[in-house]
Amino acid sequence: MNAQAIIKSIEAEFLKSDLPTIHVGDTIKVGVKIKEGGKERIQPYEGTVIAMRNGGIGETITVRKVFQGVGVERVFLLHSPLVTEIKIIRRGKVRRAKLYYLRDRVGKATRIKQRFDRAL
Repeated sequence: MNAQAIIKSIEAEFLKSDLPTIHVGDTIKVGVKIKEGGKERIQPYEGTVIAMRNGGIGETITVRKVFQGVGVERVFLLHSPLVTEIKIIRRGKVRRAKLYYLRDRVGKATRIKQRFDRAL
């Protein structure tokens, strides 16, 4: 057994199986586990997926939202235990893999057409 096969078998234990199919352009709500003092709570983070990277255990998504007039981006490790749930709110119709051009846009120019041919 080679080294890559061993690594894959170890990673397979930690992969989540209940993740929805996420595409770039989708608006999603990510539930993030946050520790404050001795308490734990789940904080929702809602925004548009502007990028996806890698695959397997290191798969990440970049989610962008505008909060109080300032663009905020967060990168989430999909298979992390801190990400408790991912809910798709609407599907976006886009023609490219990375939506970094949204960073330069303001207001209504940041809107993405809705896609109806994929189920939520």
